[in-house]
Amino acid sequence: MSALLVPPGRGHPARNPDVRLTSLPAGTYRAFLASPAGTALGAGFLQCPSWAAVKEGWRALLLGWGPDPEAGGLNGVALVLLRQFPGTRKYFAYLPEGPVVDWADPDLDGWLTPLLERLRAEGAFAVRIGPTPPYRRWDAALLKSRTGPGRSLGDVLAAEVDPLGTAVAERLRARGWHRCGGDGPGQDGDAQPRHVFRIPLTGRDRDDLWAGLNQEWRRNVRRAGKEGVEVVLGSAADLPEFHRLLRITEERDGFRLGRSQAYYERQYAALNAEEPGRMKLYLAHHHGEVLAAHTMITVGRRVWYQTGASADHRREVRPSNALQWRMLLDAHALGADEYDMRGVPSTLDPDERAYGLLRWKLGTGGQVVETLGEWERPLGGTANHTLYRAFQAYLARR
Repeated sequence: MSALLVPPGRGHPARNPDVRLTSLPAGTYRAFLASPAGTALGAGFLQCPSWAAVKEGWRALLLGWGPDPEAGGLNGVALVLLRQFPGTRKYFAYLPEGPVVDWADPDLDGWLTPLLERLRAEGAFAVRIGPTPPYRRWDAALLKSRTGPGRSLGDVLAAEVDPLGTAVAERLRARGWHRCGGDGPGQDGDAQPRHVFRIPLTGRDRDDLWAGLNQEWRRNVRRAGKEGVEVVLGSAADLPEFHRLLRITEERDGFRLGRSQAYYERQYAALNAEEPGRMKLYLAHHHGEVLAAHTMITVGRRVWYQTGASADHRREVRPSNALQWRMLLDAHALGADEYDMRGVPSTLDPDERAYGLLRWKLGTGGQVVETLGEWERPLGGTANHTLYRAFQAYLARR
């Protein structure tokens, strides 16, 4: 049944008693993600068991829905991260870009009600989820023609409004969930980027990808080749150099991720222990020096450019353009459906510093996708609501 045939706010369908939610061993969880059914749900790297090893200070739960979860009879899974609220025995439960379920299923309660019951039993006072259906899309060519003082993505009519994303948002609101930060322009209160940049790969060949780059990108990729920029795969031993360049990039571009070298070392070790080659580090060498370094993550038929860093000097040889072209081609060779360049700002004002990142990614010819973003709700009870308000105040002070 299509999700759009069931009015989103009219009643809560009965749960299927044959489907249970239970804890899973990591091997069973990973086997589901790698199965045809799991691959079809398109899990992101933040829902892989390995991500729990990256996040210090959180307790992890691996959960699965299905008629026989312990034996691998699954139709959905979730990595839940639990963060203890200081001074209490209560937890904030976070499912980054999860749960991994069929969001087109009109029985949303069949997924979420047992999840909330389980998390309440674990001591959670509130829950944040990250539904994966897209909400709106804008083509690069359209956005480049709509820039101007004070303008943002919200000022431009989207090329596509996804009906499933709209339906899921309505269902969540009807069940007491609220979108983190709200729905207005600049109201992004999510931990993960609400607006991302994606390049479709399905049905395209190398020539199509090259034609998708704008003139400036093609010129820069050619120049990098003529100047002798060499793109190679790095290893864990190169992470200190990557992190050094990242600190330079943060200072130059005016942002601060706040992630230590140890964070990236944990991430590289954990993701690649789960599946060799899941996380790659690409380096751009020029005359014996590393001028730029970017990380790439692969899960199933999805590929992400996660983090990029570059030096302040010799930028004219365009090492970052060379890196991205190589990574895009590698993603295509892996059979990925799309190449996700992760977050972009919502501003279309060329005078704003943040616009430079969006402008750079627009040159690849992809699309800006507004995801549904992250959604929260406190669990029932006066004490949980009070603690949730205190937790929001605590986060605002950090």
